[in-house]
Amino acid sequence: MRADTQDFSRLFLNDVPLLDVRAPVEFAKGAFPGVVNLPLMLDNEREQVGICYKQKGQQAAIDLGHKLVNSEVKAQRVEAWKAFAQAHPEGYIYCFRGGLRSQIVQQWLAEAGVDYPRVAGGYKALRRFLIDTLDEAIRECDLKLVAGLTGTGKTEVIAALESSLDLEGHAHHRGSSFGRRSTPQPGQIDFENRLAIEVLQVRAKGHQTLVLEDEGRMVGSCTVPIELFRAMQEAPLIWLEESFENRVERILQDYVTDMHAEYALLHPEQPEAAFAAFSEFLLGSLLRIRKRLGGERFQSLEAMMRHALEIQQRSGEVHAHRDWIAGLLTHYYDPMYAYQRAGKEQRVVFSGDKRAVIEYLTERSTSEA
Repeated sequence: MRADTQDFSRLFLNDVPLLDVRAPVEFAKGAFPGVVNLPLMLDNEREQVGICYKQKGQQAAIDLGHKLVNSEVKAQRVEAWKAFAQAHPEGYIYCFRGGLRSQIVQQWLAEAGVDYPRVAGGYKALRRFLIDTLDEAIRECDLKLVAGLTGTGKTEVIAALESSLDLEGHAHHRGSSFGRRSTPQPGQIDFENRLAIEVLQVRAKGHQTLVLEDEGRMVGSCTVPIELFRAMQEAPLIWLEESFENRVERILQDYVTDMHAEYALLHPEQPEAAFAAFSEFLLGSLLRIRKRLGGERFQSLEAMMRHALEIQQRSGEVHAHRDWIAGLLTHYYDPMYAYQRAGKEQRVVFSGDKRAVIEYLTERSTSEA
């Protein structure tokens, strides 16, 4: 039989399959990418056992657990665990602390003829390892931030680099007032776990420079960890330049063409519902910045947006969206970014177009690896 493991780095770097046997409510609060949750106890069962443990002690709680997970329920859960183990013979089991629950699952699997190892310390140890991984990287690595006006293609630069961390990708949000996606963001703990795993992967390739997009503390509802954010506030900036026309086209692609496609995938049999949800996304995003735009400018941009949506719904053409996009850049995003850059000017160490910025960052990353 394979031994239980404490090699947390290997688990994450090799995407080793993990079987999470915590209750669904625990799993929902925080988990790791790709992990499968097949609980020993459901939420109500765990709650009853927890109350019993506090009132009557461990043995009474164990006895109640066996009573709740009776023979029929046990057989069903063991079959599900067996199927996972047989599909993923290289995997491991974990519970919250690597204690009784994962021991019981391991024992029941053994009785069913399947030897399957556990993660020592369970979820808590894995989570601690990832927190320490991120903290260590902040102390030891150099950070470089890609900055630039809205629509310059900062996300494309991040995607092109081996040494980058994709904050917006992990947060499932583009980071602006129009940044939300068609599906929900992850929870805070899931966001932090994904980010730390990417840090681990980048450092395993030998990189000691981490490249990130210049973000605020909040990426939608996800919060950049405070120590990382503080380090970002002092990091050198690489300023990405792009023509106004190309920026309009990129935003048209990202926020109109691609977002409509996302909503269409959510409602494959209901194109009208998809377009209604897409329209609500655009109009709602504009409404969120109404106060900062001012009433008159908001009304003008909203009228342009509604006109563009009418044309798109009628003909499928998206050309009219360029009007409100150009207006939003000219009157809102560009003045805001100009103000922000003025306070960061001394931190800008390089400026250039996408190709030049990627070359600059790649050379510095390669020279250290």
